[in-house]
Amino acid sequence: MFESIHDNLESAFKFLKGENKLTELNIAEAIKEIRRALVNADVNYKIAKEFTDKVKDKALGSENVLKSVKPGELMIKIVFDELTELMGGQSAGINIKGEPGIVLVAGLQGSGKTTFSAKLAYYLKTKKGKNPLLVACDVYRPAAIDQLITLGEQIKVPVFKDVENKNPVEIANQAIAFAKQNRHDVIIVDTAGRTTLDEVMMSEIQELKTTLNPGETLFVVDSMIGQDAVTTAAAFNEAINYDGVVLTKLDGDTRGGAALSIKYTVGKPIKFVSMGEKLDTLDVFYPDRMAQRILGMGDIVSLVEKAQEQFDEKEAKELEKKIRKNKFDFNDFLSQINQIKKMGDLKNLVSMMPGMGKALKDVDINDGAFKKVESIIQSMTPKERSNPEILTMNRKTRIAKGCGQSIHEITAFIKQFDQMKQMMQQMSSGKGMGNMMKQMQNMRGFN
Repeated sequence: MFESIHDNLESAFKFLKGENKLTELNIAEAIKEIRRALVNADVNYKIAKEFTDKVKDKALGSENVLKSVKPGELMIKIVFDELTELMGGQSAGINIKGEPGIVLVAGLQGSGKTTFSAKLAYYLKTKKGKNPLLVACDVYRPAAIDQLITLGEQIKVPVFKDVENKNPVEIANQAIAFAKQNRHDVIIVDTAGRTTLDEVMMSEIQELKTTLNPGETLFVVDSMIGQDAVTTAAAFNEAINYDGVVLTKLDGDTRGGAALSIKYTVGKPIKFVSMGEKLDTLDVFYPDRMAQRILGMGDIVSLVEKAQEQFDEKEAKELEKKIRKNKFDFNDFLSQINQIKKMGDLKNLVSMMPGMGKALKDVDINDGAFKKVESIIQSMTPKERSNPEILTMNRKTRIAKGCGQSIHEITAFIKQFDQMKQMMQQMSSGKGMGNMMKQMQNMRGFN
């Protein structure tokens, strides 16, 4: 995510490497590269110019202030602050008001509205304790209704539909009555995809908003279309005056133009970002955390939050005891893999770790990365999983046949597992960090 702008900004900061202080000359060189990085990220030139003018003014103003801070570090701090401000400054929560609360979802064709609607329902159900109802108001595309029903079944959220009715306003009003009767405290109205050139469709979404008077109207846009996303966001805002923006497919966006430009252009906050197809991959948008990721600082806060959602204190204490006694086995390892998978998209998780996004830029990271390991462990008997030390060559040969891998791959994995156990025990017992780092350097990736 945002690899392109990160690399270009990094090049800009290199102009200050080795400099003793910020001067008009080196600031000018860095500013020129920062502006170029933004324009290459598909940020409008006017926005890029205004942004870099602010960075320049702050950099010149700090010339004689923080002498203990290296020029490159100071410039990164200034850019971080301005990026955060450009994207909204602080997060904006979703506004659920009324009985039931109504969320109207609008956007372009193919922007990911229907998937987002289901993700939002899952988010409100699991994170906010709501009892949501999904409403199928795309009366032009039967497949959209079927998709919403399928997604609703996956997250165990009911879908209100009326396939015979072609009037979305009537369907939505019926859904409100249904929600009141069945104690649904929030309804999410998934509307038909439309273009700004289709006056009839735009009039329809305007009528829906006027009639329903939703507490929250969200505009969903594919971040990968860059500056076009910003242009469309402005046109939709003029038509329906929405409350916030949802950026979808952010995991595939290498440039970042939409995220960096929308708040400036339309004056409305980005409220959510959506990554991947999994229904639990919806995140509240935090401008400061996104700025950190753009600058390659990672996003430790979000990573910890995701880990805490899967954290079981009792299970963790039992695991710690096993690690201390060097009793960590393949069952424990498999359990940890499953917890990591529940945290979300693996590539996204890795990008939250400072420096890891760049280090693994050309490595194909996806949820399938664990499949080989899982197949090996699942080919073991219960006794073998609980007692790794009994894995003789005969047993390894049987396991290799069971999972369709070579004996070399089985041996390499078991060796890596043993090394990992040693490191975990050293960390748990507080023994030398240096020994642990040496073990890590000796380890070889299992691919």
